Amino acid sequence: MNKREQNRFDKLYQQHLTELKLKGMAPKTISAYSRAIRRITEFFDCCPDRLTTDHLKTYFSALVDSHSWSTVKLDRCGLQFFYYHVLGKQWEWISIFKPPQVHSLPDILTIEETWQLINIVHKLRYRVFFLTVYSMGLRLGEGLQLEVGDIDASRHRVHVRMGKGKKDRFVPMPEVTLQALRGYWRMHRHPRLLFPNQNGTPEQIRCAASFMDRGGVQLAIKAAVRDCGIHRKISTHSLRHGYATHLLEAGVDLREIQRILGHADPKTTVRYAHLTDVTQNNAAGAIEQMMQSFQLRWEDAS
Repeated sequence: MNKREQNRFDKLYQQHLTELKLKGMAPKTISAYSRAIRRITEFFDCCPDRLTTDHLKTYFSALVDSHSWSTVKLDRCGLQFFYYHVLGKQWEWISIFKPPQVHSLPDILTIEETWQLINIVHKLRYRVFFLTVYSMGLRLGEGLQLEVGDIDASRHRVHVRMGKGKKDRFVPMPEVTLQALRGYWRMHRHPRLLFPNQNGTPEQIRCAASFMDRGGVQLAIKAAVRDCGIHRKISTHSLRHGYATHLLEAGVDLREIQRILGHADPKTTVRYAHLTDVTQNNAAGAIEQMMQSFQLRWEDAS
């Protein structure tokens, strides 16, 4: 781009960021929608405000070949937001492309495989984190952002703040998880965060302004899956899927599972019925019983 074109892009891009912020978009959405604008700008090496439908078709055709459909759909949403809120234009995206309908079921570990996976993790902070995420059915970001004040030890529950859709919820916390979190907190004693950023000296960790690195968590579970010899597609989010499936097998009602997981649409929870044969009641007792046999290993973690 020449300097004039670059200046126009910079102005529109800043307006895009401002509109995203003013519309109350989540940080992850702002990041994804902004990346969509940068990517198409780099592709054509020009400001995206003058792109035609043919340009968009060329771009998305190339994007389908190089990226997943989830990325393609995110870029479509980001560009549609840019067209509507920044350029003041309508964009009939359905005439450009239509994503395929995919109805895949996640790979699920058994309870025994889950115990093995958690305890084979080398670093203690990740070991405790995976126990926490699994035993309360948390999303990755929800687990990372847990704070000391979110723990209600007397009621054995955790206050999950600003989950998906910016909704709060309470989830049951098993005794083994409470003890693991207490033990781990004593090792860093951060006044606010349960999983602070681990870079630096013990004093720097105690004063960390950010939580544990998301990328490090993902690398840790990939290494654990490899060390366990598991040949399935397992990620941190798979622990949440496993939790829901194991609760269903333990007899917890689907409505209660929906509440614990924070699903807005019951259809999202119903898919776990395809992964097991069982259903019924009493979540807190079932979770406690499910977790009773688990013992977190401390001695061989770094």
